[in-house]
Amino acid sequence: MTEDVIKILRQDTDGLISYEYLANNIDSISAEDLKLLIENMTGVDMNGQFLASAARYLQAIDPVRFEEPIRSLTAATIDKDREHRYLPDLMTSLYGEDYRQKAPQLVLTDNNFRRIYKRLYPKADSL
Repeated sequence: MTEDVIKILRQDTDGLISYEYLANNIDSISAEDLKLLIENMTGVDMNGQFLASAARYLQAIDPVRFEEPIRSLTAATIDKDREHRYLPDLMTSLYGEDYRQKAPQLVLTDNNFRRIYKRLYPKADSL
């Protein structure tokens, strides 16, 4: 990532510029650049919209290659999405339409799943 690009990204006010850069450069983005983009989005995306979109996008592209960035983006989305606007779609994108049936096992193995599930279903029986 060039210094000019970094200057533009630092002017990002809501995460859209960072998300667009990620989407438009996915084939050539380095792990270090991806980390910088995630940090930038986390700092400016106040409601989790672009964080969730980036997690869903990377999941669709290659969930194995982008496992750690997806985990980071998801954790940040959980922290930012207080109104639960993006968590339901994120849940199905990451865990499938049948995530409720898989919930007992996922709660035990995936901290992000557990955190989202508790937010979406606070009155659900303990898993």
